[in-house]
Amino acid sequence: MTLTITSHGVYTKLGVAVDVTGVAQVKIQGQSQEMLASACELFLGKSESEVRKVAQETLEGHQRAIMGNMTVEEIYKDRKKFSKHVFDVASSDLVNMGICVVSYTLKDIRDEEGYLKSLGMARTAQVKRDARIGEAEANKDSGIKQAEAEERRMASRYANDIEIAHAERDFHLKKAAYDQEVFGKKAQSDLASDLQTAKTRQKIKDEEMQVKVIERTQQIQLQEQEITRRERELEARVRKPAEAEKYKMEKLAEADRNRVILEAEAESESVRVRGEAEAFAIEAKAKAEAEQMAKKADAWKDYQDAAMIDMILETLPKVAAEISAPLSQTKKVTMVSSGKGDVGVSKLTGEVLDIMEKMPGVVEKLTGINIQKNIKAAVRRQ
Repeated sequence: MTLTITSHGVYTKLGVAVDVTGVAQVKIQGQSQEMLASACELFLGKSESEVRKVAQETLEGHQRAIMGNMTVEEIYKDRKKFSKHVFDVASSDLVNMGICVVSYTLKDIRDEEGYLKSLGMARTAQVKRDARIGEAEANKDSGIKQAEAEERRMASRYANDIEIAHAERDFHLKKAAYDQEVFGKKAQSDLASDLQTAKTRQKIKDEEMQVKVIERTQQIQLQEQEITRRERELEARVRKPAEAEKYKMEKLAEADRNRVILEAEAESESVRVRGEAEAFAIEAKAKAEAEQMAKKADAWKDYQDAAMIDMILETLPKVAAEISAPLSQTKKVTMVSSGKGDVGVSKLTGEVLDIMEKMPGVVEKLTGINIQKNIKAAVRRQ
């Protein structure tokens, strides 16, 4: 982009207002990734006219600043120096925007007060005077004048270069000092901010930890109080009543055990006596019936053993019913086990069966007929 930089009515170092027009060639630097990134950050989405306006205003600002630090004579006489100053200062500023200054040239300088015209006239008069002097002395000391002119020219050039070097040095030193101060202040500010943030976070963490410790302590105290309350409640509602109930049940169990033992002993004795009496009665009755059967056998010559056994077997259920009849009328039976023998109903049925087992022996004694032997013989015959 070609930019025309115009500064109107700028007061120079000695207070003379002049108008300066410069021409600059600028471009967006695409070869440097860093500059391209800066340009994208600042100008992405903007039109070319907006980019042009930013670059032009920046260059004009630097142009006006340098005009204020130089005299009209310096600007007019040494345009290269002025152009170099503007180029250097603007380049260092625009490079941060991703814009590269390709060139800058002072196109025109003028004023409305005739200052430059007066300088021209003085210069013209001086030139004419020098021309007359030169013309008068041309043949005499042309060589000397040429040498002196060359010497002055070189001295002026060297002085100009030295001044430029001094200006550049001062600029870079001041810029470095300003950058160092800015970066130092920024670093201190960032460090102070980070330090304050860290302190604040640490303080918040300490407060949160203190709150957690207090909450945990209160929870532990509440848990201990709850445990104590439950222990007391358990002591009052469960343990004490349980111990009393246990003592009561032990005494009741002991009394009931003693009662049961006594009742069982009495009932057992009663059952034994009744059983012996009933067995004696049955035995007596059986003897009577056996005697009657014997008489019937004597009377009946043809009555055989099988028939007698049949009659006996038919009678045995009746005998068993008579033996168990007392048990059917018993309302309550209490038994105490000593750890030996049967317990419960099997004990009662065992007593009845013991009596029934004795019946074949009684029948054999009464009749002389062995029931088991005859039954086995009958089975073998079949």
